[in-house]
Amino acid sequence: MFRGRLSAVLARFRVRRWLRLPPASLRTTFAVSFAAVAAAVTLLVGFLSYDAAARLVRVDQQTVFDGVVQDLRQQVVQNSLNSQDFTTTDPDHDGPRDELFRPARTDVQILGPAGRVADKGNPELPVGERERSVANAREAGVTVRGNAEAGDGQYRLATVSLGDGRGAVQVAQELSDTEDLLQTLQQRTLLFALAVVLAAGIVGWWLARRITERLVRLTGVAEDVARTGILDARVPVAGRDEVGRLGRSFDRMLGRLARSEEDQRRLVQDAGHELRTPLTSLRTNISLLRRIEELPPAARDELVADLAQESLELTDLVNELVDLAAGQQDDEPPEEVALGDIAQDVAALARRRTGRTVTVSAGPSGGPVVFGRPAALQRALSNLVENAAKFDRDGTAPIEIVVTADARGGGRVEVRDRGPGIADSDLAHVFDRFYRAADARSLPGSGLGLSIVQDVATAHGGRAFASPREGGGATIGFTVPPPDASRD
Repeated sequence: MFRGRLSAVLARFRVRRWLRLPPASLRTTFAVSFAAVAAAVTLLVGFLSYDAAARLVRVDQQTVFDGVVQDLRQQVVQNSLNSQDFTTTDPDHDGPRDELFRPARTDVQILGPAGRVADKGNPELPVGERERSVANAREAGVTVRGNAEAGDGQYRLATVSLGDGRGAVQVAQELSDTEDLLQTLQQRTLLFALAVVLAAGIVGWWLARRITERLVRLTGVAEDVARTGILDARVPVAGRDEVGRLGRSFDRMLGRLARSEEDQRRLVQDAGHELRTPLTSLRTNISLLRRIEELPPAARDELVADLAQESLELTDLVNELVDLAAGQQDDEPPEEVALGDIAQDVAALARRRTGRTVTVSAGPSGGPVVFGRPAALQRALSNLVENAAKFDRDGTAPIEIVVTADARGGGRVEVRDRGPGIADSDLAHVFDRFYRAADARSLPGSGLGLSIVQDVATAHGGRAFASPREGGGATIGFTVPPPDASRD
């Protein structure tokens, strides 16, 4: 019976699996899985426990009954007993029949000669041909066994002969009592299993809710960001487990995306602002070209010179914007590079472009070796040298490139000039995009060169710096961490 109910439960699980149900949430999956595991374990333990208990009960009842029958056989074999010995009504005397009742609540019925019922059992036990032949047996202790129905129950029945045809004694043990006990045990086991499964489902739901609560909130934030595009969402970052780490990583990712979006927006706004002035001037001069024949020769030359200068400034601005964007999305693979070699290449290029004297001091070993992107480092150093040449256009002192190693083994690059220097009020802003000091607004340039230097230094894990130079001029440069730190 228990096996049948277990099969029915498993069949329902299989049917549940065949149903095409909508996708369950992670919380529901955890709760159902927890309850399913608890159900499987409980049903297995319950089945094994019931089977073991049923075997023990049945074996115990059979052993008791066999002991009663064996004692009865010994009595009739050792003592010459007749049917009257088992029907005594003396209240002060315990006869053989009383000994049969005590061990296992057996039912006893006495048969006389020829198998006639001398004393009915309660209920009356059936008497067939086998029992009559045993009652007429000459030998004492002849026994026949079997199962029979009596009254409303099923009985285990044994008939033992008294010998010399004097009759027999029937001993019966009710099987329905044992089965009723086992059925009650089965029902209680199933109820207990159901209670355990229900409790496991509730506990699993509670645990799943505790476990997935932060994931649900994080999912909601991600969906809101995807729907609205707003990157300054509040991200749950509590806990030190995997969910907490995911929340912190997601928060940092949103922060970087927000900064990147802000940088792009600011770059577009600043670039639009800076492009507006030369474009307006170009439009004005182009409109004058329509009347160029009316202008005097000196005005014509001045107009052409202005157009050339404005187109050159516009080209420089566009090139620097492209360099700035390339610095933000540079896919050049990093490698070990000698800063001294880069400084020599930049100095040679600057001498050809400006005609100025550019010196390089990198030490006897050629300067420190760092782990970085050669083209980006060369672009940053070129911007520093060109910036020095621009602000000291009429100077005769050499532009100095000094490459040294810092205490950690990284590199430090300085470009020193004897130009007008940097005012204290401008030191905090020289690396801002499109920032130009008041004294430099009359000079050509876009204000992006030093911003590119700072971006390159930051991308390599270093920093850009600027300071006035003793004796006049400025010292501007950047640092690069040692190779091991850059790889980390």
